[in-house]
Amino acid sequence: MTIPLRFGYKASAEQFGPTELLDYAVLAEEVGFDSVFISDHLQPWLHDGGHAPASVPWLGALGSRTDRVLIGTSVLTPTFRYNPTVVAQDFATLGVMYPGRVILGVGTGEALNEANLGIAWPDPPERFQRLKEAIGLIRRLWSEDRVNFEGTYYTARNITIYDKLPEPVPIYIGAAGPAATRLAGRIADGFITTSGKKRELYTETLLPALHEGLEKAGRAPDAIDTLMEIKVSLDTSIEAAKEKTRFWAPLALTPDEKMGIDDPIEMQRLGEELPIERAASRFIVSDDPDEHVERISWYVDLGFRHLVFHDPGHDQEAFLRRYGEEILPRLRAKFGV
Repeated sequence: MTIPLRFGYKASAEQFGPTELLDYAVLAEEVGFDSVFISDHLQPWLHDGGHAPASVPWLGALGSRTDRVLIGTSVLTPTFRYNPTVVAQDFATLGVMYPGRVILGVGTGEALNEANLGIAWPDPPERFQRLKEAIGLIRRLWSEDRVNFEGTYYTARNITIYDKLPEPVPIYIGAAGPAATRLAGRIADGFITTSGKKRELYTETLLPALHEGLEKAGRAPDAIDTLMEIKVSLDTSIEAAKEKTRFWAPLALTPDEKMGIDDPIEMQRLGEELPIERAASRFIVSDDPDEHVERISWYVDLGFRHLVFHDPGHDQEAFLRRYGEEILPRLRAKFGV
């Protein structure tokens, strides 16, 4: 199977309200992007100026206002705030309404979005097992007429998803470590990770884990989509491009630094303590379109086939139009797509 090279737009639900964000996503289709993925947060990274529109109704609105782009979550956690049965129903409905266009991206979650509901926040191994069980239940609900399930974490009794397509919605697994990445290789339709970390993480940990999972399941190396969220900041000067990243400083916190934090105010405080250089380190920061293309190409050369671009600035229209006019055509010409 040959997976086409695609270029997507990351709709930042942490930064914009639902109506404004929807307008940007519609524009993304108009200027040539192939997909739109929305983050799924109950609470944003920052309290001041933050937003958190609900992803599922927003995707329904996006589907009705677009014709071509793939639409999905990057990523939703189907294990705490959402029961997997509800997720199965939601995405089966979206799949019926927008056939062939919907993707369910899932992950193990973070305390910021789940723990404030009174959920005891478990260690990573339990979150991993919950995700694995949830995916299995969702797929049974999509493939069987009547489901009874008694798992370690979830129960379903006499459940039928009445509105669903014969071809289920693809499930992509988001991962930043080897265990979830191997799981993606074994059972998922796609793998999602994020850019801007040490190169060795991709070359020595994540990609080997992905291929290990594929091999264990007897799947071909190109059996699943490989999605990289690439953080980019293109502006008229290096200084302006760097300054745009300040809003997203919490993204530069290490997993240990943000582990268990469930308050946007505290997350904001920690981010504000970081120097701008550290915030910018997660992004491709440049005023040169050719440099953007060169640095983006490294991820294509690694084997990623679905590049979803996340710009940190408030003027998303300017980003979308400039990337649509200057970056996407260069990438398509370079890689023959």
